[in-house]
Amino acid sequence: MTSRDQAVYVISVAAELAGMHPQTLRIYERRGLLQPARTRGGDRRYSEADIARLRRIADLTAAGMNVEGIRRIMELEAEVVRLRDEVDRLRLLAAQAISAIDANTSSSGSGGLGPLRQSVTVFGQVSPVLRRRGGRSD
Repeated sequence: MTSRDQAVYVISVAAELAGMHPQTLRIYERRGLLQPARTRGGDRRYSEADIARLRRIADLTAAGMNVEGIRRIMELEAEVVRLRDEVDRLRLLAAQAISAIDANTSSSGSGGLGPLRQSVTVFGQVSPVLRRRGGRSD
C-alpha cells in the first residue's frame, strides 16, 4: 500500500481538504461514489486518493453532471487507466521477446529477425525448369 492509499484522515479533515461539508462525503458514500476505509470501531478514514476522488467529483458536479453521470465517468476513467497499464505491460513484454529473439539469432549468426527466404512467384507462367521437363514437377 502506498502512502497515497493509506487511510489516515477523519471525515472532518477529509471534508475540509476536499472543500466540502462532511455530510456531502456521507452522501457520496451512500450513492456509491466513494468507499472510505473503516476502523474496527466503524469510523471512516480517508486517504489522499480519496481526497483526489472527492475533488474530481466536485469538478464534475460543478460541470453540471448528476451522480449517475459522475459514477459512469469515473468508471470509464478507471478503465482507461487499467487499459493503459495493460498496453504498457504488453509493449514491455513484446520488446523483451523481440530482444530475446534478436539475441538468439545474432548469436547463431542468422542475422536477427527477417524472412528466412524470399522468392517471387508469377502465377500463370511455367518456370524454365518445368518447361524443360514438359511442365511436370516430378
